[in-house]
Amino acid sequence: MSTEQTGHNGSAKATRALTIAALGIVFGDIGTSPLYAMRETFESSTHHIDLTKSNILGVLSLILWSLIIVIVVKYLLFVLRADRDGEGGILALTALLGERGKRGRLGAGLVGFGIIGTALLYGDGMITPAISVLSAVEGTEVASQSLSSAVVPISVAILIGIFMVQRHGTGHIGRVFGPVMLVWFSVLGLLGLVRIGIEPTVLQAFWPGHAWTFFSDNHLTGFFALGSIFLVVTGGEALYADLGHFGRAPISRSWFMIVLPGLVLNYLGQGALLIHDPTTIDNPFYRLVPTWGTIPLVILATMATVIASQALISGAFSLTMQAVQLHYLPRMKVIHTSAEEKGQIYVPAVNWTLMVACVGLVIGFRSSSGLAAAYGIAVSITMIITTVLFYFVSQSRLGWSRTRSALVCGPLLIVDFAFFFANVPKIVDGGWFPLVVAAIVFTIMTTWHTGRRLIRENLHQGGTDLETFIIDYCKTNPHRPEGTSVYLFSEPGKAPPAMLNDLKHYGVLPKEVIIINVLIEDHPTVLEARRAEKVDLGEGFTQVSLHYGFRDAIDVPQAIINHEITAEAVAHYMLGHETVVVTDKPGMAMWREHLYNLMYRNSTSAARSFKLPIDRTIESGQQVEL
Repeated sequence: MSTEQTGHNGSAKATRALTIAALGIVFGDIGTSPLYAMRETFESSTHHIDLTKSNILGVLSLILWSLIIVIVVKYLLFVLRADRDGEGGILALTALLGERGKRGRLGAGLVGFGIIGTALLYGDGMITPAISVLSAVEGTEVASQSLSSAVVPISVAILIGIFMVQRHGTGHIGRVFGPVMLVWFSVLGLLGLVRIGIEPTVLQAFWPGHAWTFFSDNHLTGFFALGSIFLVVTGGEALYADLGHFGRAPISRSWFMIVLPGLVLNYLGQGALLIHDPTTIDNPFYRLVPTWGTIPLVILATMATVIASQALISGAFSLTMQAVQLHYLPRMKVIHTSAEEKGQIYVPAVNWTLMVACVGLVIGFRSSSGLAAAYGIAVSITMIITTVLFYFVSQSRLGWSRTRSALVCGPLLIVDFAFFFANVPKIVDGGWFPLVVAAIVFTIMTTWHTGRRLIRENLHQGGTDLETFIIDYCKTNPHRPEGTSVYLFSEPGKAPPAMLNDLKHYGVLPKEVIIINVLIEDHPTVLEARRAEKVDLGEGFTQVSLHYGFRDAIDVPQAIINHEITAEAVAHYMLGHETVVVTDKPGMAMWREHLYNLMYRNSTSAARSFKLPIDRTIESGQQVEL
């Protein structure tokens, strides 16, 4: 629920609640970056920076201005304006370009660009829970070196626990996310403030000249250090992706009032500690507290990373459902875990895939430093894609001139590319992993989308006009038995193949025939009042178009009840089921046709996806050549 739905209606209390709730969902990822970002900037597998006061001030200056330029300017000031009925995220941004995509190659290419960004989010999403949890548990090594051997097993156990509870839903747990993260950001700020008081000269980092001096002193090594500094803004895409859940106002309030102060103070505090004692670079975050405070801080940090992981997992579920609705992924089993909140879903296939990947990453890399080498490259590419797409959306949707769009997006794109090239050396040290995952996901998404289009064209080629069919049928079949059949078909105005098959085999249709077309709009949601369009075609035939947004859960029987289309309890649902035959016809490469066929055979049935009653659903099959 966005602030436009609450706070703008006069409920200040609801807006405050959303502001606190946003802390856990929106800022979980970026809020746990202090656990490892500073250490990785100085001690990385791709570079080493001397711990001089000048370098520390330079790194801090780059961190502070990265937060301002990327999060404040790019996302909060500009990108969050590009919403689709209040919904954000790269798929929503891609949907905004859908109409342009129908007009030419440029638009189609931009939509494809958006799909690449979506695929990259899956690769990044596998690393985030692993590096967050691992970096939190590594605090036990600071408390006692004897616990170092337990870091990986504890991290694996926590990750397995996170994924195991997903099927039960997280609605009740989610209510404590915001308050816990409020404590987390408060502790971040307090720890940093204490150290700043000891070494106040660290405040000089606000002067951007220190960043310039850092580059001039360290040259190419200083540039590659940007790849680790980028870790402080890797949660930026979450601000945009979760726009539809909270709205711009609560997200902005959370950032400026709580998140930004907490992050800035903590990074400055870590810098002050390093200036005072460079040997604390092994883990400057946990070294901010005395030994007795390490374990309590580990517990709090672990809770924060669990919340950050949960936010990302929930986001992956939501992203998958959107991709399915937009026909970029095959239908999957989706379980709604809350009767009140339709956004709370559980996708088993995605859950177990993420779990295996996260556990494998922890066991394979064994440290947050190792994982940091794999982290960032996918996010940097996604941010480039977001800026490019925003350039076109700002003109087509916000009414900007090309000059204005270029003046805004040009400098942002320079920053995005700087971070990207700084992350390139990470590819050989693990950055290849999210890129490989993204390539696999992109191949799956484009193969499914293209294959579905080819099947639809083949199936509907020379289809029978519905009104013509009704006239011809009623002339030769004046007597029809009592009953109601509901046929589901994706193309309005055409006779469903399942209906033609029934007529071919049984020679008769019941008195009431309802043809339902389930249509997925580019909008994220469709109001229930606008869900159904009913057209009486005469002779007992009715055509109904059910409109759903790409985030809406589809429930055909419930829609029939809500809109009084027929007596749902007596209706029988008739579905067509195609058996795909792979051929050498033009369209797709043979290996992609086999991949499509494999996905099709393992996809969730339309009956389950549309929540049709099993005891009143009949499927009739036919072969379709691909």
